[in-house]
Amino acid sequence: MSSKFKSRFLLISISLLVSIVISLIFVSISGTNNEFNFYEFSLIVILSLIIIYFFGVIYTRFFLYNKLKEISKDILPSKDISQTVTTNMDDLVDEIKDYDSQMKSEFSEMKKQESFRREFIGNLAHEIKTPLFTSQSYLLTLLDGALDDKSINKKYLKTASKAIDRLNLIVKDLDLITKIESGESNLNSVKFDVVELIQNVYEMLDFSAKKKNIELIIEHENNPPEFVMADKEKIEQVVTNLVDNSIKYGKENGTTEIVVQNLTDEKIIVRVTDNGIGLEDENYTRIFERFYRVDKSGSRTAGGSGLGLAIVKHIIDAHDEKIYVESEYGVGSEFSFTLEKSK
Repeated sequence: MSSKFKSRFLLISISLLVSIVISLIFVSISGTNNEFNFYEFSLIVILSLIIIYFFGVIYTRFFLYNKLKEISKDILPSKDISQTVTTNMDDLVDEIKDYDSQMKSEFSEMKKQESFRREFIGNLAHEIKTPLFTSQSYLLTLLDGALDDKSINKKYLKTASKAIDRLNLIVKDLDLITKIESGESNLNSVKFDVVELIQNVYEMLDFSAKKKNIELIIEHENNPPEFVMADKEKIEQVVTNLVDNSIKYGKENGTTEIVVQNLTDEKIIVRVTDNGIGLEDENYTRIFERFYRVDKSGSRTAGGSGLGLAIVKHIIDAHDEKIYVESEYGVGSEFSFTLEKSK
């Protein structure tokens, strides 16, 4: 039963009920004897029904309609009132419920964004404060007289320099994320061999891997080159960040293995697997957030800007590709992403 039919049925029912009551009262008052005049009663019922229904329609169409328009303008300011408002209260109630549900959803999203903003600002302040205060304290110590002490002055200057480098890295990575998000960092898609790119990244990070005796493996190494279409510089940064993380958080004498596989006729998938500390379930949905800490101790012993995975996610999203993560705490992690094959 439609809302419009229900409204008319309700109006007719009320009109009929009122007309019957009026007719009974009229017949009982005007009757000269105790006999019930059915003809007179029926005539009065029909006439009063028509009159009551007629005025009811006029009331709902003109007076109530205008009131509903006023209510809708206040509650549903974004709606086209001339098209959405009817004299049916059910329609208005449904619209108000939909609007209320929408507002609750938007309010909930605003609360999440506000919570994220506060956490992000807090993390950013912490990340900047640490290298800033470190460099400041060592430089002030040197200015207070330690500069003349040859046994420590170079050591203090090197420490301050490392802290400034860390600060510069944070600013550089933040600038990169901002450009990617705003679309200022346009992709320069070219044809290149992703296997060769991985080998170059391995060569660059070989020294860091040897410090922890971590073996770097490419399963695709003896196979033909795998050509893809993407921004070579940014994909190199993706691979570098993922491999660098696997080394930083990997176990001594462990492995980092990259597998390049055909996913479809148009796509390949690159899998970066390690046997490091892994992730707990609660970290899955947040590891790509800026400065999100898997380690809750408050210190970042592994170094870096804390933006590596956020940059990875933004670069892959900018390519309209997918990134996945699988991990088991204490066993290791696998990060994988897709790329378009070169035609």
